[in-house]
This record gives sequence, C-alpha cells and structure tokens, in this order.
Amino acid sequence: MKTRFNTVDIRAVIAEINANYIGMRVNNVYDIDNKTYLIRLQKPDTKAVLLIESGTRIHSTDFEWPKNTMPSGFAMKCRKHLKSRRLTQVKQLGVDRIVDIQFGSDEAAYHLIIELYDRGNIILADHEYTILNLLRFRTDEAEDVKIAVREKYPVENARPREPLISLERLTEILAKAPNGEQVKRILNPHLPYGATLIEHCLLEVGLSASVKVDSQVDAAQVAPKILEALQMAEEYMEKTESFSGKGYIIQKSEKKPSLAPDKSSEELLTYEEFHPFLFAQHVKSAYVEFDSFDKAVDEFYSKMESQRIDMKALQQEKQALKKLDNVRKDHEHRLEALHQAQEVDRIKGELVEMNLAVVDRALQVVRSALANQVDWTEIGLIVKEAQAAGDPVACAIKELKLQTNHITMLLKNPYISEEDQEEEEEEEDVAEQKEVQKGKKNKNKDKDKGQKNKLQKNKPMLVDVDLSLSAYANAKKYYDHKRSAAKKEQKTVEAAQKAFKSAEKKTKQTLKEVQTVTTIQKARKVYWFEKFLWFISSENYLVIAGRDQQQNEMIVKRYLRAGDIYVHADLHGATSCVIKNPSGDPIPPRTLTEAGTMAVCYSAAWDAKIITSAWWVHHHQVSKTAPTGEYLTTGSFMIRGKKNFLPPSYLMMGFGFLFKVDEQCVFRHRGERKVKTIEEDMEEVTSSTAELLEEGEELIGDDSSNEGEGEDKGGVGGETEDKMKKENEVEGEDDADRMEDEAEEDEGESDKEAEMKSDEESGEVSFPDTTISLSHLQPSSAESSICLCLPSLHKVKLTPGTQKKGKAARTAVLSFMKAKEASVREKDLFRSVKDTDLSRNMPGKVKVSAPNLLAAKKK
Repeated sequence: MKTRFNTVDIRAVIAEINANYIGMRVNNVYDIDNKTYLIRLQKPDTKAVLLIESGTRIHSTDFEWPKNTMPSGFAMKCRKHLKSRRLTQVKQLGVDRIVDIQFGSDEAAYHLIIELYDRGNIILADHEYTILNLLRFRTDEAEDVKIAVREKYPVENARPREPLISLERLTEILAKAPNGEQVKRILNPHLPYGATLIEHCLLEVGLSASVKVDSQVDAAQVAPKILEALQMAEEYMEKTESFSGKGYIIQKSEKKPSLAPDKSSEELLTYEEFHPFLFAQHVKSAYVEFDSFDKAVDEFYSKMESQRIDMKALQQEKQALKKLDNVRKDHEHRLEALHQAQEVDRIKGELVEMNLAVVDRALQVVRSALANQVDWTEIGLIVKEAQAAGDPVACAIKELKLQTNHITMLLKNPYISEEDQEEEEEEEDVAEQKEVQKGKKNKNKDKDKGQKNKLQKNKPMLVDVDLSLSAYANAKKYYDHKRSAAKKEQKTVEAAQKAFKSAEKKTKQTLKEVQTVTTIQKARKVYWFEKFLWFISSENYLVIAGRDQQQNEMIVKRYLRAGDIYVHADLHGATSCVIKNPSGDPIPPRTLTEAGTMAVCYSAAWDAKIITSAWWVHHHQVSKTAPTGEYLTTGSFMIRGKKNFLPPSYLMMGFGFLFKVDEQCVFRHRGERKVKTIEEDMEEVTSSTAELLEEGEELIGDDSSNEGEGEDKGGVGGETEDKMKKENEVEGEDDADRMEDEAEEDEGESDKEAEMKSDEESGEVSFPDTTISLSHLQPSSAESSICLCLPSLHKVKLTPGTQKKGKAARTAVLSFMKAKEASVREKDLFRSVKDTDLSRNMPGKVKVSAPNLLAAKKK
C-alpha cells in the first residue's frame, strides 16, 4: 500500500492548493497528533482546512479529524505567528520532497516547511528562514547542517531540477547496475520521477514494466528506448507544474470467505494507491475517479483506518473458516480410514475363502512342525527350502510370526488368469495417466469401486492367518472385524455430524461478532450539537443547552438566530437553552414545555428537589449589553421585555437511545414527530401520564435529552470550571483562549452526508428524518436496518436520587439488553457506546425507574 507522497504527488497537490486557497487567512491551527496538524483557512463566504503530516502528506480536507483537547506547544507557536496571516505561496524546494508554505509577505512573512521524506519534519521559520520552532531536531554531518531553533534552514541546499539525463550517462548507469536488476529500480535513485511514473512510461514506449538489465539484454541496445520513456516522464513533470486534472485511487480486491460452498464469494475493495494520473499499469485495475487529486488524497487517507478494520475483520473471518475447514477435513480423514479398514478386512476374508485349501495346508504344516517341537529357526529354513523347490503352499507363506501365533500369507484371486491381470493393469495405468493429464484425478472418489477392483484384478495381498483357527474361522474373524468397523463408522458419522454442526455454529457466531465489531468500531459522524446538552423534541425541534458558563456564552453568541427561542430558569446553575427554529414558525407549546423541563433539571433544583417554572423569550430580547455601571459575567445575559413563564416543570427526565435507519427505510417513519392538535396532544399527555404513574415510564417528550455532566451548569464554580482552570494553568492557555478555540473549531463543522445534513451556522437539522426511537417502531418497520445509535431518551425515567451517574447508566442499558423486543443488532449497538458517553449527560445523582427493571436486575 502506498503511504506517502512522491515528487509527482507533491507537485500536483501544490498546484491545486495554489489555485484554490491563495489569499485565504489563517483562522486557527490544531494538532491531531504529534506529527499531524490542521490549518483552518477562511475568507468571506469560504472556509477550508489544510492537513499536513510530517513525512507523509499535505492536502486540503473535507473530513472531520479528531483534534487534541489541549493544543501542543508547536500548535500554540504556529497560532501565535500564523493567525490572521494570508496564505501567499506554496512551493517545492527544488525537486526534494520538501514543501515551503509562506504566510504573509516581505518582512512580516513566516514559512512552514514540511519535509515529506525519511522521518519527516515540520519547521516554523521567519522571513529569513531562521527557525522559530520545529518538531524534530537533527544534524546532517555530511552537509554540516544543524536543524535547530535559531539556526537558519538551508533552503539553498535543495536539489535543483536538472536537464534530462543524457544517453551516455544513462548507458553508464545501466552498465554499472547489478545483473538481473529491474530498470525502474536502477533509475529511481538517480531521477526525481518516482518508480510508478517510470514504470508507466516504460509501458508506453513498448517495454515491459519489469524489464531487467542482464546478460540477455544489452544496456547499450535498450538505452535509447529507455531514454524515450524518460522524455515522456519529463513531460508529465511539466504537466504537474500547473496541474488541474483529476485524481485516482487504485483499489485492491480481496475475496471474502463464505460458509456456503455454492455461494459466490463477496469482494472487499480496499484503497491501495493514489495518483494524479491514471497510469498504464492501472488501467485494468479497479479504481475510483475524483474531480481533483487533492480530493482523491483526502478520501484515501480518511478511509485508511476503517479499511484497516475491514482487513483485520477479513483475516479473522478467514481464520474462523480455516478452523471449520480443518474440522471438516479431520472428520473426512477419520471416516476414510475406517472405511478403508472395512474394505481391507472384507477383501482379506474373501481371499482366505477363495484360497481355503492353500491356507488349510499351510496351517497344518506349521502346526505339525510346532507339535513336533521343531525349533522356530529350523521351521523357517524348512519353509525356504520348500519355496526353493517350488512348493505352492510354501511360496504363499511370506513370514512366520510364531511369537504371536500367526503366519503371513500372500493370497490372490485364483479365478483370474495372469494374462487378464496384466491386460487390466495396463488399462488401469492408461486411464490413470489420462486423468492426471486432465487434472481430474481424485484419490477420494469411488473408494468402494477401487477396493473391489483390487480383488477382481487379482492384486496379491498379504494376509495374517491365526494358527489357532481354521481357514473358515480366519475368514469369519475378518468379516467380524469388518462389521465392527462398520458400526464404529456409523457412530463416528453421527458424532462427526454433531461436532461439525457445533463448529459451524461457533464459526457463524464468530463471523457475526467480527462483522458487528467492525461496523461499530468505525467512527460515526459526531454532530456539531453533541458537544452541548441537546435533545430532539417531540415535534422535531433541536434544543441545545450549555454544559457550563463558556458554553452558555457560545450558544447565545453563535447559535441564537432570528426565530429561535431562548429558555432559562431563575435558579442557580440553570442552563441556557436555545430551541433552533430555522423555519421561523411559532414554536408549539409541547416543545416549549420540554425545553423548560431541561432548563430546570440542569440547575440547583435537581439536587434540592424543587418544582419550579422556567420561562422563554424571543431571540431579540437576549442581550449581552449590561446597564450602565454593571458588568455581566461569562454565561450571563440581560433579558429585555416580558418573560413568558411556563407551567411548573416536573424533575423528570428520560434516558435511552435514538437509532438512525438506512435511507431506504426512512419512509416507514415519516410523520412520527409532528406538531399535534391540542386535542391529540392532551390525549397523548394524559395517556402517557397514566402509564407513568402505573409503570414508571417517562413523562416528558419522546426523546428529551439526558446528556448532562452533573456539574453546576451555568453557575459560578463547579467541578467543570475548576478542572478546566487547572488544565489551562498546565497548558498556559486561559479560559478566553479556550472559548475562542471551541468557537473557531465549531466553524465549518457541517455534516457531509446528504441525508443527515446539519449546518451549525443556520441551525438547520434534517438529522431526525432518519432517526427513530424504539418506542416508535411500527410493525411495518420491523425490517428497518439500524446502522448507528446516539445516546438520547427512551424507556427509562430519571428522577433525583442517590445513584451515581455511571451505575445509573449501566442499570438503564441492562434493562434495554434484557428487553424481549431488543434484537441482537440493537444489543450490539447498546454495548458499543462507552460508559462515559452514556452517563455524561445525566443531571446529577439519579433514580432510574422502568417497567420490569427489578426483574431485569435479577436476571
């Protein structure tokens, strides 16, 4: 698999970055890990993100990458010098795999130098290339260069682009190459093109991609053709100077194993390479075409992790099926051995019967000698003398096993002549050779017929004969052995069938678990509102609320828009709630009531168990401007005009899961969340209240959020604030910087999937269209394919109590797992959510109530 950029890739991606992003200002810098960084760019109405990875790649990205919670020292240094500066130039230093990104101009310029070779490096330098910070210190003793802070970066040492290699120089390089070495491997160290482009050009001029220089290929003869290929490679280098073409990802096909032998194997296509051109060696391969090389690279690296998971799962599936195949083969070998033993016993019994006179005469001779107390050695000599004289009985005796009271005789079918035997053997040899030539010979085929032919074709066989038994008794002994082996074979067949079914069941379970884990491990899209407290109301409105003062501030400043409603409660620690309303239509009463319940529950009222009312106002009534002489703290706002008080809110919340279904299943769930008439609403609320009092069901909306930390939300102090300040002291970043980072991080975080599009700037959310809760599953939707789940309310009721959040979350999930209606897939999804994600939105110490919860605990 290709893992890093070559020179052609660097030239192509630089051309695209220069064409699309020059002139944009740096908004912020983030670190994904210790060698990968994101540079967020913006200009009016346009945003972009550049991703740089030391030693590997540079490109723009449309994907969301997980950022470190606290920025690294290098990221902080980049923020200090690069923020608000324009991207003015991106260039390659010579033909080396080094990219120089310039921000600002003249003496106010700064350079970010990315080394994409060896172990890689990222260097921040000023306008004179004096190093201000870097990822890795190093010293190049060969060139007497020290890469360190306050040293000057050796830009002048970059390898310049040279003219096309001469024919004489090419011939010299080929002549000095080791015998049998491939041409592309010989030339690669001497040229900047890369092995892939050289291979393509060799194919284009009619040479083999793996052409070698050896005794059969004269270097002087092949050199002109190779030079023609290098001229073509030079043309491709010129194309990348102002590249504006497409991008290609080459795919590799892997066969997925199947339990059913008659079922065709599925193919797993994985990304193998990325290129700015569709090279000749890849034309017949599976590939994906993109509008630009930049987009192709972004797609390639974004899917690498998920494809590693796919490949790991594929290997696990292969191992599981290999074990099953070994069990099958082992059983077949055992049965074959038993079957052959039966056939041998049957044939021996028949041969004894066909040669009764000879066997009886041999038994009499040996018994007589033993009765006369002849020495065993002398008996052997007597037999040999008789064999030399041509005695047929003596010739049939091949070994004396007197210590076990047996003799071994060579018996054959006396009813087939030697001429017939030789003729049949010749025919058999010819037929066998034909089968071998056709590749159709199968040793395990027609075993019964083959064993019978041994007898019919008079193939002699060694048979042990017991001296204490007559010839008939010896024949009967072999038949008895045959019947005993047949019974054993039958028992083995029955046991093998059971064992194989058990192994097959275990294998199917393993394959199922592998597939489930693979699906769940792939990170789902995290929506922009999940960093807040949130829920989807019964009438499909998104409601968000702050976890602390900083988030309260951010929600009002950045997300409160025209038409939205602000909900709050006059209680210490009450969170600021915003009902997103992109349509501008009046918000229905039920959604207002649910938001009010959220505001009260995430306040001091929860622990104090006080029932009180929340209130709501329009967006234009919320202001950050304080009266003269007063000061508003972070998370506090001035409300101008009338407050609209809501009915008293019960201290009840819900906990559960939302499920996202496949796009083709969405139609089954249309209209499940809609604004109801007063009569419908009152009827449903009355019904729900009755069920709640009887069974402990939830009271508020179908999917009201339960996602809280339990700290003092929106108030002064609290665990979250103290912990945050401690972290900021360690990292040297104050609360204002942190809030600014979060706000800037939020920009542009829109969902790229069409069916789940959410725009954080406008607050538009179509996410619930493909989301259902278990309580909404209708009979017609039983076949809906669930593909992911998000923590939200369902089934269990939360009220103020004494149980800690983590234990309460596990108790709730336990009740879901024990529910009869829960499918295997749903249970797998329940298990996939981390404990921290389950409990992080609970408002504090709680009591969990649900129907049959006690029974589930006992189970």
